[in-house]
Amino acid sequence: MECRISQIAHIRTDFKEKFGVPRQAGVVPELKGKIVFEPEFRNADMLKGLEEFSHLWLIWEFSKNLDEEGNSRWTPTVRPPRLGGNERKGVFATRSPFRPNPLGLSVVKIEKITEEPGLGPVIYVLGADMVDNTPVFDIKPYIPYADAVLGAKGGFTDSTEYKTLNVVWEKKDDMLPEEERLSLVKILANDPRPHYQNDPQRIYGMSFAGYEVKFRVSGDTVSVVDVIK
Repeated sequence: MECRISQIAHIRTDFKEKFGVPRQAGVVPELKGKIVFEPEFRNADMLKGLEEFSHLWLIWEFSKNLDEEGNSRWTPTVRPPRLGGNERKGVFATRSPFRPNPLGLSVVKIEKITEEPGLGPVIYVLGADMVDNTPVFDIKPYIPYADAVLGAKGGFTDSTEYKTLNVVWEKKDDMLPEEERLSLVKILANDPRPHYQNDPQRIYGMSFAGYEVKFRVSGDTVSVVDVIK
């Protein structure tokens, strides 16, 4: 059975490519996003009361993971990054972006809600884990008494250590603004590389906030080689 679902909005972020996007929402709480509604949903009445909440759920599409026919390239088992990419788990036991239905679910913080010329109501959020222009299918308020489950088990994530890397700058004279620099440090500290890659000589390139960031990883240290506008 086919289900019809409409894109109600898209989110603007500083990530033009999926490489470097945090693996979970809220991991880098400073990251800014801007939810812009599609023309037929630019009705402020649909957001009435949302300003009373601090956070919201976003249901969205892993649009960068689709093939030319619009199908998700999924497999029954995947290698979760939290397990170092060395152990397989069922796709439904993970948050892999490659799924039968390529839907993402994220909690983000509401920064502000505005009314903007030509765009109607716009929601500014913090902590988003999405590529720029990601389609958004639904928005729901986060309700603490129902959504925060005390004593919930985290499966294999409970037994894996959450480690961050040290970030150092080889080049001190880049023009990266302070706000973007702070966000970039947290992004790199969470190691955006695929976990099967561990070449200390390899230089990676990441697009962020209009900059091309070059970095390498050796041991527990990320070295920022260059930042190019």
